[in-house]
Amino acid sequence: MAILSFRKHSLRTRDDKRTPASELTLRQSIFPLCLGFSYGLLDTLNKHFQNTLGISKARSSGLQAAYFGAYPLASLGHANWILRHFGYKAVFIWGLCLYGVGSLIAWPCLVYRSFGGFCAAIFVIGNGLGSLETAANPYLAVCGPPRYSEIRINLAQAFNAVGTVVAPVLGSYVFFKEVGDNAEAIKNVQWVYLAIACFVFLLAVVFYFSTIPEITDADMMYQATFAEFCYTGAQVAIATYFINYAVDTRDNTSSATGAIYLAIAQACFAVGRFSGSFFMHYVKPRYVFLAYLSCVIIFNSAATTQRKNTGIAMLSLTLFFESVCFPTILALGIRGIGRHTKRGSGWIVAGVSGGAVVPPILGATADAKAPKGTGIAMVVPVCFMVAAWSYAVAVNFVPAYRDPADRTGAATIGIENVDRGAGKQNGSGEEVHKGARASEEVAV
Repeated sequence: MAILSFRKHSLRTRDDKRTPASELTLRQSIFPLCLGFSYGLLDTLNKHFQNTLGISKARSSGLQAAYFGAYPLASLGHANWILRHFGYKAVFIWGLCLYGVGSLIAWPCLVYRSFGGFCAAIFVIGNGLGSLETAANPYLAVCGPPRYSEIRINLAQAFNAVGTVVAPVLGSYVFFKEVGDNAEAIKNVQWVYLAIACFVFLLAVVFYFSTIPEITDADMMYQATFAEFCYTGAQVAIATYFINYAVDTRDNTSSATGAIYLAIAQACFAVGRFSGSFFMHYVKPRYVFLAYLSCVIIFNSAATTQRKNTGIAMLSLTLFFESVCFPTILALGIRGIGRHTKRGSGWIVAGVSGGAVVPPILGATADAKAPKGTGIAMVVPVCFMVAAWSYAVAVNFVPAYRDPADRTGAATIGIENVDRGAGKQNGSGEEVHKGARASEEVAV
Protein backbone atom coordinates (compact mmCIF):
# COMPACT_ATOMS: atom_id res chain seq x y z
CA MET A 1 0.00 0.00 0.00
CA ALA A 2 1.15 3.57 -0.61
CA ILE A 3 2.89 5.24 2.32
CA LEU A 4 2.74 8.88 1.15
CA SER A 5 0.12 10.59 -0.98
CA PHE A 6 0.15 14.24 -2.04
CA ARG A 7 -3.43 14.46 -3.25
CA LYS A 8 -5.98 16.55 -1.36
CA HIS A 9 -6.28 15.33 2.22
CA SER A 10 -9.11 15.40 4.75
CA LEU A 11 -8.74 14.61 8.43
CA ARG A 12 -12.44 13.81 8.87
CA THR A 13 -13.71 10.29 8.23
CA ARG A 14 -17.36 9.30 8.04
CA ASP A 15 -18.19 6.96 10.90
CA ASP A 16 -20.41 4.73 8.75
CA LYS A 17 -17.72 4.19 6.12
CA ARG A 18 -16.47 0.65 5.59
CA THR A 19 -12.71 0.12 5.60
CA PRO A 20 -10.33 -2.85 5.13
CA ALA A 21 -8.92 -2.26 8.62
CA SER A 22 -9.65 -5.79 9.78
CA GLU A 23 -7.11 -7.07 7.26
CA LEU A 24 -4.24 -4.77 8.25
CA THR A 25 -1.19 -6.23 9.92
CA LEU A 26 1.57 -4.95 12.18
CA ARG A 27 3.53 -3.85 9.11
CA GLN A 28 1.05 -1.02 8.49
CA SER A 29 0.43 -0.05 12.10
CA ILE A 30 3.70 -0.16 14.03
CA PHE A 31 5.30 3.14 13.05
CA PRO A 32 3.14 5.44 15.28
CA LEU A 33 4.74 4.02 18.43
CA CYS A 34 8.25 5.45 19.03
CA LEU A 35 7.62 7.16 22.37
CA GLY A 36 9.72 5.21 24.85
CA PHE A 37 12.74 7.52 24.75
CA SER A 38 10.88 10.44 26.35
CA TYR A 39 9.66 8.32 29.25
CA GLY A 40 13.07 6.72 29.82
CA LEU A 41 14.79 10.11 29.84
CA LEU A 42 12.33 11.34 32.46
CA ASP A 43 13.28 8.56 34.89
CA THR A 44 16.96 9.41 34.46
CA LEU A 45 16.42 13.14 34.99
CA ASN A 46 14.44 12.49 38.18
CA LYS A 47 17.48 11.40 40.20
CA HIS A 48 19.78 14.04 38.70
CA PHE A 49 17.32 16.83 39.53
CA GLN A 50 17.41 15.63 43.14
CA ASN A 51 21.19 15.99 43.19
CA THR A 52 21.56 19.14 41.09
CA LEU A 53 18.72 21.20 42.56
CA GLY A 54 18.78 19.70 46.05
CA ILE A 55 15.15 18.64 46.07
CA SER A 56 13.56 15.73 47.94
CA LYS A 57 12.49 12.42 46.42
CA ALA A 58 8.83 13.35 46.92
CA ARG A 59 9.22 16.72 45.17
CA SER A 60 11.18 15.23 42.27
CA SER A 61 8.16 13.04 41.54
CA GLY A 62 6.52 16.23 40.29
CA LEU A 63 7.97 15.28 36.90
CA GLN A 64 5.95 12.05 36.86
CA ALA A 65 2.89 13.83 38.32
CA ALA A 66 2.99 16.41 35.51
CA TYR A 67 3.63 13.79 32.81
CA PHE A 68 1.01 11.23 33.78
CA GLY A 69 -1.42 13.74 35.25
CA ALA A 70 -1.85 15.06 31.71
CA TYR A 71 -3.02 11.70 30.38
CA PRO A 72 -6.69 11.81 31.50
CA LEU A 73 -6.96 15.38 30.19
CA ALA A 74 -5.94 14.01 26.79
CA SER A 75 -7.59 10.57 26.76
CA LEU A 76 -10.94 11.74 28.17
CA GLY A 77 -10.81 15.32 26.86
CA HIS A 78 -9.30 16.90 23.77
CA ALA A 79 -7.71 13.81 22.19
CA ASN A 80 -10.81 11.67 22.67
CA TRP A 81 -13.01 14.37 21.14
CA ILE A 82 -10.72 14.64 18.10
CA LEU A 83 -10.60 10.84 17.84
CA ARG A 84 -14.40 10.51 17.78
CA HIS A 85 -14.99 13.43 15.39
CA PHE A 86 -12.00 13.28 13.04
CA GLY A 87 -10.31 9.90 13.50
CA TYR A 88 -6.93 8.42 14.35
CA LYS A 89 -4.79 10.32 11.87
CA ALA A 90 -5.88 13.70 13.26
CA VAL A 91 -5.01 12.60 16.80
CA PHE A 92 -1.56 11.41 15.70
CA ILE A 93 -0.83 14.84 14.20
CA TRP A 94 -2.29 16.70 17.20
CA GLY A 95 -0.26 14.64 19.66
CA LEU A 96 2.98 15.13 17.75
CA CYS A 97 2.45 18.90 17.62
CA LEU A 98 1.86 19.07 21.39
CA TYR A 99 4.95 16.93 21.93
CA GLY A 100 6.99 19.36 19.84
CA VAL A 101 5.64 22.46 21.61
CA GLY A 102 6.40 20.95 25.02
CA SER A 103 9.94 20.11 23.93
CA LEU A 104 10.50 23.71 22.83
CA ILE A 105 9.21 24.96 26.21
CA ALA A 106 11.59 22.58 28.00
CA TRP A 107 14.61 24.08 26.24
CA PRO A 108 14.84 27.43 28.14
CA CYS A 109 13.66 25.80 31.39
CA LEU A 110 16.68 23.50 31.34
CA VAL A 111 19.03 26.38 30.54
CA TYR A 112 17.81 28.38 33.56
CA ARG A 113 17.41 25.31 35.83
CA SER A 114 13.72 26.01 36.46
CA PHE A 115 12.20 22.86 37.93
CA GLY A 116 8.69 24.32 37.94
CA GLY A 117 9.01 25.47 34.34
CA PHE A 118 10.31 22.07 33.28
CA CYS A 119 7.35 20.41 35.00
CA ALA A 120 5.05 22.69 32.98
CA ALA A 121 6.86 21.64 29.79
CA ILE A 122 6.52 18.00 30.77
CA PHE A 123 2.78 18.57 31.31
CA VAL A 124 2.47 19.75 27.69
CA ILE A 125 4.58 16.81 26.51
CA GLY A 126 2.37 14.49 28.59
CA ASN A 127 -0.69 15.88 26.79
CA GLY A 128 0.98 15.14 23.47
CA LEU A 129 2.06 11.62 24.36
CA GLY A 130 -1.28 10.99 26.08
CA SER A 131 -2.97 11.92 22.80
CA LEU A 132 -0.74 9.52 20.90
CA GLU A 133 -1.44 6.72 23.41
CA THR A 134 -5.19 7.40 23.16
CA ALA A 135 -5.09 6.74 19.43
CA ALA A 136 -2.13 4.41 18.88
CA ASN A 137 -2.88 1.69 21.42
CA PRO A 138 -6.51 1.03 20.40
CA TYR A 139 -5.49 1.44 16.75
CA LEU A 140 -3.05 -1.43 17.10
CA ALA A 141 -5.49 -3.52 19.12
CA VAL A 142 -8.43 -3.12 16.72
CA CYS A 143 -6.63 -2.67 13.38
CA GLY A 144 -5.99 -6.14 12.00
CA PRO A 145 -7.22 -9.66 12.77
CA PRO A 146 -8.83 -9.64 16.26
CA ARG A 147 -7.21 -12.98 17.09
CA TYR A 148 -3.79 -11.32 17.15
CA SER A 149 -4.67 -8.04 18.86
CA GLU A 150 -2.66 -8.70 22.05
CA ILE A 151 0.32 -9.91 20.02
CA ARG A 152 0.30 -6.82 17.80
CA ILE A 153 0.14 -4.34 20.63
CA ASN A 154 2.74 -6.16 22.75
CA LEU A 155 5.15 -6.41 19.83
CA ALA A 156 4.73 -2.72 18.97
CA GLN A 157 5.22 -1.77 22.62
CA ALA A 158 8.37 -3.91 22.62
CA PHE A 159 9.91 -1.57 20.05
CA ASN A 160 8.69 1.32 22.18
CA ALA A 161 10.55 -0.21 25.13
CA VAL A 162 13.82 -0.02 23.23
CA GLY A 163 13.65 3.75 23.69
CA THR A 164 13.50 3.33 27.44
CA VAL A 165 16.79 1.43 27.24
CA VAL A 166 18.55 4.06 25.13
CA ALA A 167 17.60 7.03 27.33
CA PRO A 168 19.36 6.00 30.59
CA VAL A 169 22.40 4.81 28.65
CA LEU A 170 22.58 8.17 26.91
CA GLY A 171 22.15 9.92 30.26
CA SER A 172 24.90 7.91 31.91
CA TYR A 173 27.51 8.03 29.13
CA VAL A 174 26.76 11.38 27.43
CA PHE A 175 24.96 13.85 29.71
CA PHE A 176 26.34 13.06 33.16
CA LYS A 177 29.57 11.09 32.68
CA GLU A 178 32.08 13.95 32.50
CA VAL A 179 30.20 16.67 34.38
CA GLY A 180 28.49 14.58 37.08
CA ASP A 181 25.45 16.25 38.61
CA ASN A 182 26.33 19.91 38.10
CA ALA A 183 24.38 22.49 36.15
CA GLU A 184 26.25 21.79 32.91
CA ALA A 185 24.84 18.26 32.86
CA ILE A 186 21.28 19.57 32.90
CA LYS A 187 22.10 22.07 30.15
CA ASN A 188 23.38 19.24 27.98
CA VAL A 189 19.86 17.79 27.89
CA GLN A 190 18.47 20.95 26.23
CA TRP A 191 19.86 19.87 22.86
CA VAL A 192 18.03 16.56 23.10
CA TYR A 193 14.69 18.31 23.56
CA LEU A 194 15.45 20.70 20.70
CA ALA A 195 16.20 17.71 18.45
CA ILE A 196 13.00 16.01 19.62
CA ALA A 197 10.98 19.13 18.72
CA CYS A 198 12.43 19.25 15.20
CA PHE A 199 11.89 15.51 14.70
CA VAL A 200 8.25 15.35 15.86
CA PHE A 201 7.22 18.43 13.87
CA LEU A 202 8.71 16.78 10.78
CA LEU A 203 6.94 13.53 11.67
CA ALA A 204 3.62 15.40 11.97
CA VAL A 205 4.06 16.65 8.40
CA VAL A 206 4.85 13.12 7.22
CA PHE A 207 1.70 11.83 8.95
CA TYR A 208 -0.42 14.45 7.21
CA PHE A 209 0.67 13.17 3.81
CA SER A 210 0.62 9.49 4.83
CA THR A 211 -2.09 7.02 3.90
CA ILE A 212 -3.37 5.70 7.24
CA PRO A 213 -6.55 3.57 7.06
CA GLU A 214 -9.15 4.68 9.58
CA ILE A 215 -11.11 2.39 11.89
CA THR A 216 -14.68 3.61 12.09
CA ASP A 217 -17.43 2.52 14.46
CA ALA A 218 -18.81 0.40 11.63
CA ASP A 219 -15.72 -1.83 12.06
CA MET A 220 -15.96 -2.50 15.34
CA MET A 221 -14.46 -1.48 31.21
CA TYR A 222 -14.26 0.02 34.11
CA GLN A 223 -12.44 -2.89 35.76
CA ALA A 224 -9.75 -2.60 33.10
CA THR A 225 -9.44 1.13 33.83
CA PHE A 226 -8.95 0.42 37.53
CA ALA A 227 -6.34 -2.24 36.73
CA GLU A 228 -4.52 0.11 34.35
CA PHE A 229 -4.51 2.85 37.00
CA CYS A 230 -3.02 0.60 39.67
CA TYR A 231 -0.59 -1.20 37.38
CA THR A 232 0.74 1.89 35.59
CA GLY A 233 1.14 3.77 38.86
CA ALA A 234 3.21 0.93 40.29
CA GLN A 235 5.29 0.50 37.11
CA VAL A 236 6.10 4.21 36.90
CA ALA A 237 6.97 4.37 40.60
CA ILE A 238 9.45 1.49 40.26
CA ALA A 239 11.15 2.98 37.20
CA THR A 240 11.19 6.49 38.70
CA TYR A 241 13.04 5.42 41.83
CA PHE A 242 15.10 2.58 40.36
CA ILE A 243 18.28 4.70 40.44
CA ASN A 244 17.50 5.76 44.02
CA TYR A 245 17.02 2.10 44.92
CA ALA A 246 20.41 1.16 43.44
CA VAL A 247 22.18 4.06 45.21
CA ASP A 248 20.47 3.37 48.56
CA THR A 249 20.83 -0.42 48.65
CA ARG A 250 24.22 -0.97 46.98
CA ASP A 251 27.37 0.49 48.53
CA ASN A 252 29.54 2.89 46.50
CA THR A 253 26.97 3.25 43.72
CA SER A 254 26.74 6.65 41.97
CA SER A 255 23.76 8.02 40.08
CA ALA A 256 25.55 7.38 36.78
CA THR A 257 26.11 3.74 37.74
CA GLY A 258 22.50 3.52 38.86
CA ALA A 259 21.46 4.76 35.40
CA ILE A 260 23.40 1.88 33.86
CA TYR A 261 21.53 -0.59 36.06
CA LEU A 262 18.27 1.10 35.01
CA ALA A 263 19.24 0.63 31.35
CA ILE A 264 19.86 -3.07 32.01
CA ALA A 265 16.49 -3.37 33.72
CA GLN A 266 14.78 -1.58 30.82
CA ALA A 267 16.51 -4.00 28.46
CA CYS A 268 14.93 -6.83 30.48
CA PHE A 269 11.60 -5.01 30.05
CA ALA A 270 12.04 -4.91 26.25
CA VAL A 271 13.06 -8.57 26.09
CA GLY A 272 10.01 -9.43 28.19
CA ARG A 273 7.72 -7.83 25.64
CA PHE A 274 9.22 -9.79 22.78
CA SER A 275 9.04 -13.03 24.79
CA GLY A 276 5.46 -12.31 25.82
CA SER A 277 4.47 -11.70 22.19
CA PHE A 278 6.08 -15.03 21.28
CA PHE A 279 4.23 -16.95 23.99
CA MET A 280 0.92 -15.38 22.94
CA HIS A 281 1.22 -17.14 19.59
CA TYR A 282 0.82 -20.48 21.39
CA VAL A 283 -0.93 -19.67 24.68
CA LYS A 284 -4.03 -17.57 25.28
CA PRO A 285 -2.99 -13.99 26.08
CA ARG A 286 -5.00 -13.98 29.32
CA TYR A 287 -2.90 -16.90 30.61
CA VAL A 288 0.34 -15.09 29.80
CA PHE A 289 -1.00 -11.94 31.45
CA LEU A 290 -1.88 -13.77 34.66
CA ALA A 291 1.48 -15.56 34.83
CA TYR A 292 3.55 -12.42 34.17
CA LEU A 293 1.65 -10.22 36.62
CA SER A 294 1.89 -12.90 39.31
CA CYS A 295 5.67 -12.97 38.82
CA VAL A 296 5.76 -9.16 39.06
CA ILE A 297 4.26 -9.36 42.55
CA ILE A 298 6.66 -12.13 43.60
CA PHE A 299 9.86 -10.39 42.48
CA ASN A 300 8.75 -6.91 43.54
CA SER A 301 8.05 -8.27 47.02
CA ALA A 302 11.51 -9.86 47.09
CA ALA A 303 13.09 -6.51 46.15
CA THR A 304 11.66 -4.91 49.30
CA THR A 305 13.61 -7.30 51.53
CA GLN A 306 16.80 -7.92 49.51
CA ARG A 307 19.69 -5.48 49.09
CA LYS A 308 22.82 -4.93 46.96
CA ASN A 309 23.11 -6.93 43.73
CA THR A 310 20.37 -9.36 44.75
CA GLY A 311 17.85 -6.58 45.26
CA ILE A 312 18.74 -4.95 41.93
CA ALA A 313 18.37 -8.34 40.21
CA MET A 314 14.94 -8.82 41.78
CA LEU A 315 13.83 -5.38 40.60
CA SER A 316 15.19 -6.05 37.10
CA LEU A 317 13.17 -9.29 36.95
CA THR A 318 10.16 -7.27 38.07
CA LEU A 319 10.57 -5.08 34.98
CA PHE A 320 10.95 -8.16 32.78
CA PHE A 321 7.56 -9.49 33.87
CA GLU A 322 5.91 -6.06 33.83
CA SER A 323 6.45 -5.98 30.08
CA VAL A 324 3.19 -7.40 28.72
CA CYS A 325 0.82 -6.07 31.37
CA PHE A 326 -0.01 -2.55 30.15
CA PRO A 327 -0.81 -3.40 26.50
CA THR A 328 -2.61 -6.63 27.41
CA ILE A 329 -4.92 -4.88 29.90
CA LEU A 330 -5.81 -2.42 27.14
CA ALA A 331 -6.33 -5.07 24.46
CA LEU A 332 -8.48 -7.27 26.73
CA GLY A 333 -10.40 -4.28 28.06
CA ILE A 334 -11.66 -3.12 24.66
CA ARG A 335 -12.60 -6.56 23.40
CA GLY A 336 -16.27 -6.93 22.64
CA ILE A 337 -17.32 -3.29 23.20
CA GLY A 338 -17.94 -2.69 19.48
CA ARG A 339 -18.95 0.88 18.58
CA HIS A 340 -17.88 2.08 22.04
CA THR A 341 -14.22 1.22 21.34
CA LYS A 342 -13.02 4.80 20.89
CA ARG A 343 -14.69 6.09 24.04
CA GLY A 344 -13.83 2.98 26.03
CA SER A 345 -10.18 3.10 25.05
CA GLY A 346 -10.12 6.70 26.29
CA TRP A 347 -11.21 5.56 29.74
CA ILE A 348 -8.63 2.79 29.88
CA VAL A 349 -5.81 5.05 28.71
CA ALA A 350 -6.93 7.55 31.38
CA GLY A 351 -5.92 4.88 33.88
CA VAL A 352 -2.33 5.81 33.04
CA SER A 353 -2.91 8.76 35.42
CA GLY A 354 -1.94 6.32 38.15
CA GLY A 355 1.60 7.30 37.19
CA ALA A 356 0.88 10.71 38.72
CA VAL A 357 -0.36 9.23 42.02
CA VAL A 358 1.81 6.29 43.07
CA PRO A 359 5.33 7.80 42.62
CA PRO A 360 4.70 10.65 45.11
CA ILE A 361 3.46 8.08 47.64
CA LEU A 362 6.61 6.00 47.16
CA GLY A 363 8.79 9.13 47.31
CA ALA A 364 7.16 10.34 50.52
CA THR A 365 7.58 6.88 52.07
CA ALA A 366 11.27 6.83 51.09
CA ASP A 367 11.79 10.32 52.56
CA ALA A 368 10.13 9.23 55.80
CA LYS A 369 12.57 6.31 56.07
CA ALA A 370 15.60 8.43 55.08
CA PRO A 371 18.48 8.32 54.46
CA LYS A 372 18.16 4.97 52.66
CA GLY A 373 14.47 4.23 52.65
CA THR A 374 13.85 3.48 48.98
CA GLY A 375 14.23 -0.28 49.52
CA ILE A 376 11.44 -0.64 52.06
CA ALA A 377 9.34 1.94 50.17
CA MET A 378 9.06 -0.54 47.27
CA VAL A 379 6.23 -2.11 49.26
CA VAL A 380 4.03 0.69 47.85
CA PRO A 381 4.03 -0.59 44.24
CA VAL A 382 3.55 -4.14 45.53
CA CYS A 383 0.21 -3.10 47.03
CA PHE A 384 -0.94 -1.51 43.78
CA MET A 385 0.22 -4.52 41.73
CA VAL A 386 -1.93 -6.77 43.91
CA ALA A 387 -4.92 -4.53 43.17
CA ALA A 388 -4.23 -4.75 39.42
CA TRP A 389 -3.88 -8.54 39.77
CA SER A 390 -7.61 -8.69 40.54
CA TYR A 391 -8.31 -7.95 36.85
CA ALA A 392 -5.99 -10.77 35.73
CA VAL A 393 -7.91 -13.14 38.00
CA ALA A 394 -11.28 -11.87 36.74
CA VAL A 395 -10.43 -12.18 33.03
CA ASN A 396 -9.25 -15.77 33.60
CA PHE A 397 -11.85 -17.12 36.04
CA VAL A 398 -14.99 -14.92 35.88
CA PRO A 399 -17.16 -15.89 32.86
CA ALA A 400 -18.46 -12.33 32.30
CA TYR A 401 -14.88 -11.20 31.66
CA ARG A 402 -13.44 -14.39 30.20
CA ASP A 403 -16.03 -15.35 27.57
CA PRO A 404 -16.00 -12.13 25.45
CA ALA A 405 -12.20 -12.27 25.31
CA ASP A 406 -12.23 -15.90 24.19
CA ARG A 407 -14.96 -15.35 21.57
CA THR A 408 -13.05 -12.50 19.94
CA GLY A 409 -9.79 -14.42 20.17
CA ALA A 410 -11.33 -17.30 18.22
CA ALA A 411 -12.47 -15.06 15.36
CA THR A 412 -10.96 -15.49 11.87
CA ILE A 413 -11.68 -11.93 10.71
CA GLY A 414 -8.86 -10.57 8.58
CA ILE A 415 -7.31 -14.04 8.27
CA GLU A 416 -9.67 -15.99 6.01
CA ASN A 417 -10.80 -14.77 2.58
CA VAL A 418 -8.41 -11.81 2.64
CA ASP A 419 -7.27 -12.44 -0.94
CA ARG A 420 -10.76 -11.97 -2.34
CA GLY A 421 -10.46 -8.19 -2.22
CA ALA A 422 -11.82 -5.41 -0.08
CA GLY A 423 -15.47 -6.17 -0.74
CA LYS A 424 -18.25 -7.11 -3.17
CA GLN A 425 -21.19 -5.21 -4.63
CA ASN A 426 -24.65 -6.23 -3.49
CA GLY A 427 -27.79 -5.95 -5.56
CA SER A 428 -28.26 -2.21 -4.91
CA GLY A 429 -24.64 -1.36 -5.73
CA GLU A 430 -23.62 -0.88 -2.07
CA GLU A 431 -20.16 -2.13 -1.15
CA VAL A 432 -20.22 -4.79 1.53
CA HIS A 433 -16.98 -5.56 3.35
CA LYS A 434 -17.12 -9.03 4.86
CA GLY A 435 -14.39 -8.43 7.40
CA ALA A 436 -16.05 -5.27 8.69
CA ARG A 437 -19.48 -6.94 8.92
CA ALA A 438 -18.03 -9.90 10.80
CA SER A 439 -16.20 -7.52 13.11
CA GLU A 440 -19.50 -5.98 14.11
CA GLU A 441 -21.02 -9.39 14.78
CA VAL A 442 -18.17 -10.43 17.04
CA ALA A 443 -18.30 -7.12 18.93
CA VAL A 444 -22.00 -7.37 19.74
